[in-house]
Amino acid sequence: MAASRTGSTVPRRQLGRNLRDLRNRAHLTVRAAAKKLEWSEAKMWRIETGQTALRSLDVQAMCLVCGAPPDLTEVLMRLAKETKARGWWHAYGDSVLEGFNVFVGLEEAAESLAVYETDLVPGQFQTEDYAREIIRTHIHGISDADLDGRLRLRMERQSRLTRTMDPLVLRVALDEAVLRRPVGGPETMARQLAHLVYVAGLPNISVRVTPFAAGAHSGMVTGPFVIFQFSQTGDGIDTEPPTVYADGYTGGLFLDKEREVQQYGAAFDDIWKASLDDQASLRLISEVAGSYENG
Repeated sequence: MAASRTGSTVPRRQLGRNLRDLRNRAHLTVRAAAKKLEWSEAKMWRIETGQTALRSLDVQAMCLVCGAPPDLTEVLMRLAKETKARGWWHAYGDSVLEGFNVFVGLEEAAESLAVYETDLVPGQFQTEDYAREIIRTHIHGISDADLDGRLRLRMERQSRLTRTMDPLVLRVALDEAVLRRPVGGPETMARQLAHLVYVAGLPNISVRVTPFAAGAHSGMVTGPFVIFQFSQTGDGIDTEPPTVYADGYTGGLFLDKEREVQQYGAAFDDIWKASLDDQASLRLISEVAGSYENG
């Protein structure tokens, strides 16, 4: 990839996507926007594909040309200042506007994900009741309006799983604790695990459980993480570099250096090998779901 590797490309790519969407909403072609800004079309292409860092003043100029509201302009200008960071922490809720979520942006652009979860059902698979309980636990005192907004976003993300064209491909490894921890009570858990069985039956999704009996494996050290893989060009070049998201309580770390991605890839392979196969995993999920139902 031609872009500089001195820092994470994640903020550059996220900024480029949002600026491209902003230009499209303003019904401006690349040529028309470049002319208004007195930039070359090549510069516009590099910016919108995350190939280059961008000054906050340039972002301000582009937002002005495209008619962006002041609050969005402010957020994009702050993001521009992060485009030279060595690693990038994204703190949930810190003036992040609805629809401007870095994780969701990467997920939408990705072709496939490898997911390891230690305690929670992944957001893409959560039922509304389960998700509501998780959000309330994570954000104490959240208002009903904010809760509803976050629930809508989480439910909308799931539509990518069942698209006829270009559905998201997932390999998901769940620690057995995910099944055993009664989030929201037995009824909520029974419905959640039944839904997990359903999504695991989709042709683009593979779910495996890493049982307690597996003993030591790499996931005990890594904690939960997601590896985003993107499509390739006709000559086999990644359209975007693979990226890892490592979860945390106050935010998550995005990593896209080759060595970092390789280490997490090797860890996922180890976790996958330690897990039950697809059919045995489904049997265990169904068994635990039944135990909640029979209470």
